[in-house]
Amino acid sequence: MTLGPVGRAMEERLRAALQPEHLEILDQSHHHAGHAGAHPEGESHFHVVIVSQAFAGKPLVQRHRMVNEALGDLLKERIHALSITAKAPGE
Repeated sequence: MTLGPVGRAMEERLRAALQPEHLEILDQSHHHAGHAGAHPEGESHFHVVIVSQAFAGKPLVQRHRMVNEALGDLLKERIHALSITAKAPGE
């Protein structure tokens, strides 16, 4: 599935902030159509898989915070739900 403008903005921000070795952004909004927080145009529910050296030695909660900080206002204004798989290389 091709990313729309919100997904592309997420990708740009995560690449700039965390220089990932691997980044996968999945728009899962179609699974939530009609639910609370779902936008009719989609791009409201995402899953991110990210592998970055920036996560090495950091606990899971800190890794999630790093992703949330990189996404900034997108989480407040556009993204309703975000699930994250954040790993360091070799994990």
